[in-house]
Formats: sequence, structure tokens, C-alpha cells
Amino acid sequence: MNIQDTFEETFLALTVNKLRSGLTMLGIIIGIGSVVAMIAIGQGAQNSIASSIQSIGSNLVLVEPGFTRGVGTQVSAGRGSATTLTQEDADAIASQVSNITAVAPESDGRHQVTAKGTNTNTQITGTVSSYPEVRNVQIDTGSFITDENVQNLSKVAVLGPTTSSDLFGNGSVPIGQMIRINNIDFQVVGITKSKGGTAAGNQDDAIYIPISVAQKFLAGNDSVSVISIEASSQGAMSGVEQAVTNLLLSRHNISDPTQADFQVLSQQDIINTASSVTDTFTILLASIAGISLVVGGIGIMNMMLTTVTERTREIGLRKAIGATARDINLQFLAESFTLTFIGGVIGVLIGWLISLGVTQLAHIAAQVSLESILLAFGVSTAIGIIFGYYPAQRASKLNPIEALRYE
Repeated sequence: MNIQDTFEETFLALTVNKLRSGLTMLGIIIGIGSVVAMIAIGQGAQNSIASSIQSIGSNLVLVEPGFTRGVGTQVSAGRGSATTLTQEDADAIASQVSNITAVAPESDGRHQVTAKGTNTNTQITGTVSSYPEVRNVQIDTGSFITDENVQNLSKVAVLGPTTSSDLFGNGSVPIGQMIRINNIDFQVVGITKSKGGTAAGNQDDAIYIPISVAQKFLAGNDSVSVISIEASSQGAMSGVEQAVTNLLLSRHNISDPTQADFQVLSQQDIINTASSVTDTFTILLASIAGISLVVGGIGIMNMMLTTVTERTREIGLRKAIGATARDINLQFLAESFTLTFIGGVIGVLIGWLISLGVTQLAHIAAQVSLESILLAFGVSTAIGIIFGYYPAQRASKLNPIEALRYE
């Protein structure tokens, strides 16, 4: 039996009972579609998170207050809740650490803000004039905080576009308008360009004021919530991390690094941590979706065993006229493989459509990669061969005389 004959027989065998063949493929279709979609969504989420983190600045090193819990394990005490970093620490970093372009300390907190009968609860970031350079913030209208504003305790504010819309309405330009934070009047001097983001990472939903004003009137102390440092190059980041760590350990009189009351993180560290989390969830979800592939494979085996029983006389007749055990084995493996291959193609298309739907509805740029498609086809092919092998072997070993007598 040549290859063309094998495919013709396979096509005829599978189309004799179209409904049964379709239902058998359904498990493979659902499994492959789910795996492709889960991997695409996971990769899209990972890229979205990485893009969001990279948008907060380039060559960025962050110093945050934190405490040690257990040997060698450091956890953050929460930005704004710990007071282990001060303005003097930021000044020391700026003057004593080399290979840095700029330093921007922050004093952060959430407060209720009112303006002209409207109000919102948003992030208030007290900072300095170098903040836009370090954190990649651009001004759309007006100006940012200046060094004179910080020195003179000027009550000025720069609004993110989301906050500006919440307080003054869409399309408004509230330069010169007044807002109240903790019953203190601030004059709006600038609006930043939109960057996007979600939750605490949304720089569009924020207000920037001089750090001296935030420390005196909002925080009540000279502590800082985070110190943002821009390294001179990506290659210098690790050296800057180590230099900052050594400097702060010395300033805080800490001899054991595991007992540090602060933590130094690079932008890449944050991306790697976030990627690790999304990778874990992607693998978990894809594994759960993969269970349906096993179920689909069992369905294929069940159908093929049923087919062997139904076609016992046909198998006996073929053997009687010269078909070898290899021919019979190949015939049934071809049928099993064809079912999984067609199911794999349809499953990839469905997974791709699901990914498009998620991209449109959830605003996550789900990405169907070539690797996930190849993986899907590889798995479906393996399932077709593995779960089709036993029925094929059973068919090939039938005694032709007994097969012909089968009723």
C-alpha cells in the first residue's frame, strides 16, 4: 500500500461517520486552543509588564526602605510606611556615588484632593526637579517643579492627565487653577504627558509637588519613600547598585548586609521578578489546559478501538488478499494522526481568535508565537501517535481467518 492509498483510505474511513470524527477531535481542538491562548496571554502580560516597568525610566536603580525577615531575605515594609531613608541619604548618593546621571528622592502618599466642587483620591509625589529625567516624565503643558520651588516651599503642583481630567474635566488646561490637598492650597503649574499604566503604577493618575512641601505639610518628617537613581549606562547599573548599598550600609552603621534597613533594586531586577511570576502562571494555566489534550487523546483511543472492532471483517479481508501487519498498522496510525492534526490546526486558529479577543477586550497584547504553534502541533502529533499506537497494533495482530468469521 503506497502513501496515496493510505491517505485515500484514511479520508474515507474518517468521513464515513463525520459526527463521531468531529466529536473525537473536539477534545484536541479545545486542548490545543486553550494551550495556545494561555501561552499567548501569558507572553502578552509579560511584555506589557516589562514595557510598563521600562516606561518609568531608563537605567533606573531604586532604593526603598525595607526590613529583613529571616536570614538573607529582604522584604519591603511598604513605600511610605517605613522611614529608614532620609533626604540626607539621597544627597549623599548624589555627591558620593559615581556613574550616575541624576538622583530623585520622593515622598509619596495618597490624599484626598479637591478643586471647584470635584474631588479625587490620588497619589501625591513630593519630588525634585530631576524627577522627569530620572523617571521619564514629560511635560505636556506648563512646567515641572524647579529647585527654587523646593527651596522656597512653594505650594505648586503638576498634575497627571488622568488627575487633571478628574478634577477639571476632559480637555481642560487648568494652568494657574487652585487645588486643595489636606486643606492646603496649591497652584497648578503643569500637566504631564500621558504614559498609561494601572493601579499604583499609573503615573497619569498622580500629582507632583515639591518634596520639601510634602515632607513638612503632608508626611511631617524628612524621610523619603524611594530614591530613584539614573545610572549613566546599562553596564554601570550593577556597579551603582553595589556602591549605593555600601554607602547606605556605612551611613546607617550596619555591618551585616542581611540586616539592611533598605533594599536596592534595578529596573532589570523588577522585570525579572515580574517575568518569573507571569511565567509561573502561564505554565500553570497551560498545564491545566493541557489536561484536556490528554482527555482528547483518550477519546481518540476509544474511537480507534471501536473502529477496529467495527472493521474486523474488513481487516481480515485485507490481510487475506495480501495486506501486511505493517500496512494495517500504518493505516490506523494515519487515521489517528489525521484526527489530531486537523484538530491541532483548528485549535491553533481558535487559540489565535481567543488571543485577539483578549487583546481587544482586556487590552493585553496577547501574542501567538511561532514556538507555541510548533509546541501545539508537536503535542497533537505525539498524542495521535501515542494514543493511536495500541489500537493500530491490535488491528495489525488480528488473525485473518478469525477476523473473517467475526460477526
